[in-house]
Amino acid sequence: MASPEQGGATPPPATTSSHGFGWYVLRQLGVRLRQLIVLLLVVSTVLFMLLRSTGNPALVMAGENATPQQIAEIEAFYGLDRPLPVQYVTFLSQLARADFGTSFSSNRVALELVLERIPATIQLAVVAIALNLLLSLFIGGFLGARPWRPERRATLVAVLIMQGIPAFVIGLLLIQIFAVQLGWLPSIGNQHPLAALLPALTLASFLLPRTIRLTAANVEDAMSQQYVRTARAGGAPGAVVLWRHAMPNALLGTLALVGVQFGFLMGGSLIVETIFAWPGLGLLLVQGVRSTDFPVIQASVFVIATLVYVINAVVDILFPLIDPRLKARWS
Repeated sequence: MASPEQGGATPPPATTSSHGFGWYVLRQLGVRLRQLIVLLLVVSTVLFMLLRSTGNPALVMAGENATPQQIAEIEAFYGLDRPLPVQYVTFLSQLARADFGTSFSSNRVALELVLERIPATIQLAVVAIALNLLLSLFIGGFLGARPWRPERRATLVAVLIMQGIPAFVIGLLLIQIFAVQLGWLPSIGNQHPLAALLPALTLASFLLPRTIRLTAANVEDAMSQQYVRTARAGGAPGAVVLWRHAMPNALLGTLALVGVQFGFLMGGSLIVETIFAWPGLGLLLVQGVRSTDFPVIQASVFVIATLVYVINAVVDILFPLIDPRLKARWS
């Protein structure tokens, strides 16, 4: 089909006006559910094979001075002595019931251990996203509204430098400054009311550069639009033009990116949670890897993959509610 630049007619956007937005949501939910099932099956299978190739957890559980008979008894108790195909079939049957077995380390149901850690990870992700969004709006708005100012270049250089610094380095610097030297904020655990601030700032520092650059580019584009020029011609102050006219439209792309980032934080905060001893999913997964705890590792990865996919799918499905231009297609 010829493109508009080649003189061809632009095809009308696909709509489902006869059913509306509700039908679109239901159809997308069905598609996403099928995709999620396939994703979880593939991820769980690959993880099952990788874990069985890393070593024998019975050696870790038995200890250094264990006899071969003790190791064999542990293997028989957990079914690790069975042929790999038999273990895989058993694993699939348990997976269908969301049963990952009992933790080798704590002798508790693995899925219960994972579910207990979800609130802490969500809390950390929400605070990090809030800080990321707040700082991005102000810095990105400043950069996009003043593209000709010399301080814009200096700020942009600082943002690019931040993008090249690993998050764990920033986390260690924050601990050294605010926890060790100044003693203002705690750096371990989540018992203090302000305990989430330092790890959330560490995560936000990883997200900020890309969010700031996207927001700045969107604001700069919005400031060149006709409705902004009309507002300026009407005598509206610069702050009103930026925050009331340009920013709402520039914010649409930023919100889409933030939604994707939130899904990433649910599974991408392993190092940060480990540095700050934050009792979330990331720390539990690291502890499971250290102790070769197959059930905990499998349950953690399963839950993280589910959360990341569901969050991204919800953002994709509901984004037309945020963007009026997309919502109009389903009215």
